[in-house]
Amino acid sequence: MPLIKDGRIVEDGWTTVADGEAVPADRPAIISFERWQAERDGFAGRNAALGVRVKSGTLAPAIAADLDRFALIAVEFPKFRDGRGFSTARELRERYGYRGEIRAVGHVIPDQYRFLVRTGFTSVEAPECTNEASWAHALTEITVAFQPSLDETQPVSLLRRRYGA
Repeated sequence: MPLIKDGRIVEDGWTTVADGEAVPADRPAIISFERWQAERDGFAGRNAALGVRVKSGTLAPAIAADLDRFALIAVEFPKFRDGRGFSTARELRERYGYRGEIRAVGHVIPDQYRFLVRTGFTSVEAPECTNEASWAHALTEITVAFQPSLDETQPVSLLRRRYGA
């Protein structure tokens, strides 16, 4: 699947490893949160970067104690209308100070891209045959925001106060 960063398709340097398969020791790998919980000690001393994939219902506090062990957190979106992943990413950034990559995986559409970025996501696993232009356009299509976020966009309420409107 193509990987979208900054509105462009980029090469994905990560390998997603299914439960039960061997985890490569020499390259970055993404494992399930369930596998992490079962085999945590087996990953001690690992030199290559490790990522974890969490289901949409997994709350940020469940992985907070181990955040320093992960270079990437992949948050699943089982359906495009399931917004729990947005909350997870924002909480990871704001409450727990996570600075690594947060990737949206699953059923995500370009219309959601700007909101993903605003809540702390840095990359999106897009479907095959995706239209790169639609992802790039999604970053510039919306120019005002109503809620505060993690990006530099000022919400309308602050702009109104600043300009006395």
